[in-house]
Amino acid sequence: MSMQFLQQRTNYLNKEESFMYDREKTFPMEDTCNEARLEFTENGGIVNLVSRRCQIIKLSRSGAILKMTTKFNLPKNFYLDIVSARIPMIGCLAQRVHANDIVEARFLRLLADKDLNRAFVYSTHPNHRNRTLDIYGG
Repeated sequence: MSMQFLQQRTNYLNKEESFMYDREKTFPMEDTCNEARLEFTENGGIVNLVSRRCQIIKLSRSGAILKMTTKFNLPKNFYLDIVSARIPMIGCLAQRVHANDIVEARFLRLLADKDLNRAFVYSTHPNHRNRTLDIYGG
């Protein structure tokens, strides 16, 4: 009897999901080329704030794919600053780190359409060459 209860319980826990990362609508990634900076604390403390450069190669409202310039240990949680578009402190969660220094990151909050458009305006990717910034729009 207790064996069946344990199997049901592990079954239930295996199906547990989080709304943010499992059921949330995923937005399509769009190619881009923006300079960015990662900020995180090193060694689990509050004192050692580390900043590393990276490049955003794909971007959506809910996440980004980053290319690292140097090898380092990236923590699970970090902040992303899109320097070229002046978008500061986007909370991120590292989803997957590939061997070729590519990181898939998920944003902790959705990026606003205004910020997404600003990132594409300041992108050096050829697909965004004719984008303009609406300075009068909200």
